[in-house]
Amino acid sequence: MPDPTPPPARPSLPRPGELQISRLGDTEIPSPLSEAGEPFVSEDERVLVCSTSGELETLQAQDTTLSTFELAGPRQNLFFDPTELSCGIVTCGGLCPGINDVIRSIVLTATHRYGIRRILGFRYGFAGLSRERYKEPTFLGPERVEYAHLHGGTLLGTSRGPQDLGEMVDTLVSWNVQILFTIGGDGTLRGASALAREIERRNLDISVIGIPKTIDNDLRWIERSFGFATAVEQAREAIEAAHAEARAAWNGIGLVKLMGRESGFIAAYATLANGDVNFCLVPEVEFALDGEGGFLDALEKRILQRRHAVVVVAEGTGQDLLQREGAEERDASGNVKLRDVGLFLKERIRRHFSERDLECTIKYIDPSYTIRSTPANSQDSVFCLVLGQHAVHAAMAGRTDMMVGYWNQRFTHVPLPLVAEGRKRIDPGEPLWQRVLGATGQRAMKGEGPVSQ
Repeated sequence: MPDPTPPPARPSLPRPGELQISRLGDTEIPSPLSEAGEPFVSEDERVLVCSTSGELETLQAQDTTLSTFELAGPRQNLFFDPTELSCGIVTCGGLCPGINDVIRSIVLTATHRYGIRRILGFRYGFAGLSRERYKEPTFLGPERVEYAHLHGGTLLGTSRGPQDLGEMVDTLVSWNVQILFTIGGDGTLRGASALAREIERRNLDISVIGIPKTIDNDLRWIERSFGFATAVEQAREAIEAAHAEARAAWNGIGLVKLMGRESGFIAAYATLANGDVNFCLVPEVEFALDGEGGFLDALEKRILQRRHAVVVVAEGTGQDLLQREGAEERDASGNVKLRDVGLFLKERIRRHFSERDLECTIKYIDPSYTIRSTPANSQDSVFCLVLGQHAVHAAMAGRTDMMVGYWNQRFTHVPLPLVAEGRKRIDPGEPLWQRVLGATGQRAMKGEGPVSQ
């Protein structure tokens, strides 16, 4: 399987000032990791945002200050005294493989490396920090998380939607929480940043650290987020099933809908990992449904030539093709509720072949919830472990309003306000999409539809 890590999106480089990490204050407490001979990260070590000699030469020619991320890792001196510390963990948004791995890593690192004895798990997302919370927080220790990584989902529960910032801060203060780890996607991280600003307004010494959770891998300024590798692996199995079903029938068509609201990375990488996909449809690439050269015409030609076909579509694809009546519906997080493009394509394919008096058998597979709730694979488990470790190291050093990232093969500290600027998406002109076109044989014809060879 190819490395399921999309190349980092390269939007305009952030200014150096935008990459500064907020700190609660001076670090004056010696780290207990010194006793174990831990190699510490110097405060001067940085990670270049640019990654090629061409980019570097251009910046140097312009006499531009290089944009760099703060390097993640343990610091020699801490802001918080571990012996007097209480931490909290919250998980928000949709399920994703690896959430329990991250929780476990945070708990074990905080307990065994720093000697922290009071870690609280707030239930059902940010709602667990509101005045009308579902339950009191649960106490997390090594025994509580011992086997957590073997199970999918989240042992803390999750929810969507914003909560009152004042109430959430009040809850943290009432439980004497000085560090809050927030595990979630772009909406969660925006909420965490707003929470950090409210904490700063109240002049409180509470650190807010984000761990990026988005199965679509669509966060900017981070090369990968946990759960993506597992999602690609599981999606490949669904595609293999669709291929077997398609080959077993005369004019068989296997149609697989995968996750990807605005970014089609799962669909693209699962297509590359499988090698039997004939059409890969993603939100970033427009296509026509009808007419000569459109998707249905190309699919018909493929069926007449080979008598079977496999189609992979990301859930956010072709929303402009689906008729919508009334106002847009939104979920608790404010996301527009997508129409089901998979069922739509299934019906349009059936109708197209029926109108031409062509027999076809369509097998439709939607493994979304199966993928979301599965335990992390080994690659993601390792990644989750390190993310959790670096989150604890950053918090102990008094960092706040930041998330742990991964850029240019290094773990980094990324300011949360920078994350909210937009989503990472497939660039049709970049190598990833060209590899997809080469693997499927479809031609990139914007506005005219993919045509399979």
